[in-house]
Amino acid sequence: KVFKMITTNVIPSNDVNHPTNNLVGPLLTDFYQISMAYAYWKGGRANDQAVFELFYRKNPFNGEFCIFAGIDEVFKFISNFRFRDSDITYLKKLMPYCDPDFWPWLKALDCSEIKLYSMQQGEIVFPREPLVRVEGPLAVAQLLETTLLNLINYPSLIATNALRMKIASKTDVKRILTDRNNDIQLLEFGLRRAQGPDGGVSGSKYAYVGGFIGTSNVLAGKLNDIPVKGTHAHAFVMSYRIKSDLKSENITTNNGESINFYELVMKKRFELEFSNISTNTGELLAFIAYAQSNPIGFVALVDTYDTLNSGVLNFLCVGLALYDIGYQPIGIRLDSGDLAYLSRECRKLFINIDKLLNKSIFSYCKIMASNDIDEAVILSLNNQGHEIDSFAVGTHLITCYNQPALGCVYKLVEINNEPRIKLSQDTEKIVIPSKKLVYRLIGKDNLPIIDLMIRENEQPPQVNTKILCRHPFIPGKRAYVTPSTVLPLLQLYWDGKNGGLQLPCASLHDSQKLCWERISTMREDHIRPLNPTPYKVSISN
Repeated sequence: KVFKMITTNVIPSNDVNHPTNNLVGPLLTDFYQISMAYAYWKGGRANDQAVFELFYRKNPFNGEFCIFAGIDEVFKFISNFRFRDSDITYLKKLMPYCDPDFWPWLKALDCSEIKLYSMQQGEIVFPREPLVRVEGPLAVAQLLETTLLNLINYPSLIATNALRMKIASKTDVKRILTDRNNDIQLLEFGLRRAQGPDGGVSGSKYAYVGGFIGTSNVLAGKLNDIPVKGTHAHAFVMSYRIKSDLKSENITTNNGESINFYELVMKKRFELEFSNISTNTGELLAFIAYAQSNPIGFVALVDTYDTLNSGVLNFLCVGLALYDIGYQPIGIRLDSGDLAYLSRECRKLFINIDKLLNKSIFSYCKIMASNDIDEAVILSLNNQGHEIDSFAVGTHLITCYNQPALGCVYKLVEINNEPRIKLSQDTEKIVIPSKKLVYRLIGKDNLPIIDLMIRENEQPPQVNTKILCRHPFIPGKRAYVTPSTVLPLLQLYWDGKNGGLQLPCASLHDSQKLCWERISTMREDHIRPLNPTPYKVSISN
């Protein structure tokens, strides 16, 4: 019975028509949502036509933008929204005071009368504009609130965090020793530090949307077609000490011939004049064993004992032996120490060895860095000058260490065609009433000028036509804008009365592409890591 519960409720699903996590369903909600649904039903208002909008109030990470993500799982959720018999049984115990006629009504609920408008996954978004708009019966739309927030808050936060790190990795990189481009790759290595299995899988998935190119998370790779990357741990190096730990000395060459690889490595060590240097023997044996197991993807972790006086030298010996038998060594990983300094010194060694051999083997080998990498560390390394080709980011990415929550909200803005407003002495918490559409107004230079919210019954903004854009809360703040391009941002994705899904949700690969396209069109001062300029979101006249 316990095994059945685990396999049906916890293990992620790779069924594209169901939520990735089987815990996602109508009961993944706050109790007051069901209490309100009962009150709506009891008061005869369950079928009133409501409009809710999901938005956030403040940009994360002290920045001026956010990346919208998670809507793919929302579509799966609403496609399968039904209370099961076991759900009803549990709720009857929780709410014994309910009218018995409520339960058949609740069990029959689905999203067949819901319309859902959404921005595209990977879109760059800003405070107060609706990311998702839900229309339909009041009770059903209310029941969707908590789950939609749960499915969008963390994905959008981690996609934004990932993109900020990607932007940082491209910011003013000083290449002192080589003329390589600044297309530094980012890898997600955070599973072991994630908040549980779902945090790990979701984090890997939506970091990819934000621009990371791979993950160490094997399950996330399987479920989402994300490239899986990895090297080895210090434990692998530490497990070797003496030659007898190396159970075989042979390797198969690129031509299919079996040779004594250990002897070849020792020969290369002599040729490189490393024989008189006291490198760690166990480390060298570990590198030999790892190369034997994966000669086409040899990346060595070189900081177990002494990066410059042992690890890199042992890598060069094994790498040169691999090159002689038809394989190209890939590179090294640095996981401790002064990463800027060590990366430069490693690159110097690579270049000098190539000059000594009069070959091009090591100069452009990849140098990967890990060890508590975050946005600030990347910017600092760029300022110092480094020779790092890729960053493996764990804790600070997967946990969104600098800001653990985004703060999306889901607010009623219209009921039975009448606008609704929430007032507050805190201007930030006032809800802009009415069902809204959102347009991005783009200038002649192809850069976005402003996002404009209008009521659904208003005339959409027109190209080459002057439009008055107002600040949502400051009457005197306004400007006329004449756009060269007008981009509608909200699209109808789900219409329950017309068969459900109306548009396909973009793949993760397409979402990543859209994300980078959008960020590439923004003015640099809006997206810079430090002291960015706020991007304007306005309302119509």
